[in-house]
Amino acid sequence: MKKYGFLILLSLFMVGCSSTPEDPYADPRDPFEDFNRDMWEFNRDVDKAVLKPAAETYEYVPQPIRNSLYNAVENLDEPSSFVNNLLQWKVADAGISLGRFVVNSTVGLVGLFDVATPMGLTKREESFGQTLAVWGVPEGPYLMLPLLGPTVVVDRGGDYADGQYFPYPLLSWPVDLARYAIKGLELRLRLRDQEQVLENSLDPYSFVKDVYYQRWQDQVFDGNPPIEEENFDDFDDDFDEDFDDYDE
Repeated sequence: MKKYGFLILLSLFMVGCSSTPEDPYADPRDPFEDFNRDMWEFNRDVDKAVLKPAAETYEYVPQPIRNSLYNAVENLDEPSSFVNNLLQWKVADAGISLGRFVVNSTVGLVGLFDVATPMGLTKREESFGQTLAVWGVPEGPYLMLPLLGPTVVVDRGGDYADGQYFPYPLLSWPVDLARYAIKGLELRLRLRDQEQVLENSLDPYSFVKDVYYQRWQDQVFDGNPPIEEENFDDFDDDFDEDFDDYDE
């Protein structure tokens, strides 16, 4: 996860070198849209050539084995969620994350079986990126990263801190690589049902961006994002100016 630490410095450099877009319809969240769209096309090409075929091959692994591998990988995230829940003053949720890790790591045989959920200990996943956002740290510009897909700087930048929690520092690089592979392949299979929706959208890039922001806001605000009020003042001013011009 250390490799993501450079994203914060990179984004600051890019912001410093960027200028305000002249297009009044440009998305202010996405100041590097040209670069991001190129990266989006690159990712789609890689997906078609490598990731999708690999995921379809992985699908031949029996479902119970795939579930156990994914459970074990997800169990490694619980200590990070425990710390981040504490940092957000969610003491009860922190206790649940700790309880899940202890139960699944012991009774569940190092996480291969999720025995905590049937016991009522449902997942309370939190990342340091979400913690920073809760603390009011600006999320930064939208970025489409190679292979990793859509994100904002604070989301991926927090991965460095999450990677320092037990047991991640104890994992060898082959185990770490296998962890990413299992997560990536399983996620790709789960997204397969959404492919048709994506293909039917007028602008798949914008569709994915909007979906990402909805998901990110739900994560930061625990499913209750603030409702943004429409500001009609600027619209009224523009309408009055146009109406005055018409009268003249």
